Amino acid sequence: MTGFFQREITNYAEYHRDERNALTHYFGIPIIFVSIVLVLNLWPVTVFGLSTSAAVIAAAVVVIVWLALDLAVGLGLLVAVIPLMLIASAIVANVTTLAVWIVAAVLFVAGWALQILGHAHYEHRKPALVDNPVHLLIGPMFIMAKLLVALGLRHDLAAIIDQAPHRAAL
Repeated sequence: MTGFFQREITNYAEYHRDERNALTHYFGIPIIFVSIVLVLNLWPVTVFGLSTSAAVIAAAVVVIVWLALDLAVGLGLLVAVIPLMLIASAIVANVTTLAVWIVAAVLFVAGWALQILGHAHYEHRKPALVDNPVHLLIGPMFIMAKLLVALGLRHDLAAIIDQAPHRAAL
């Protein structure tokens, strides 16, 4: 785990003290991811003579960043990203371009609605990424870290997440 990741996940945890808010993120973050990947799947790219999509390139870059920040969390996210990428690819392969855009828009709005609901209704504060856009990358890592902690696999992350100061209830 890098020092940067340790600082950022501690800060991110401060914005996510209520478990009901975290629950909205368990659903909202993957929904937003799929919405973005859907659209990126429409953009063909050739890299080193291999045909792929912008979705694969973008996902690879993000996974590399996650792996660099914390290997175990990054590997967990890699495992989670693969089925999400396959779902998005299957949708793109079976519907029209217009339908992809419509599905992506609906998912994007729904995912963000969950995030905003969690923060407004349960945390009573703005999302962490408003103060720090890097948290767009940290959010998925936080959810995976919580999952790894719940499975008893990362006691070091439990200590970091739990040490974030609790806010007074509003």
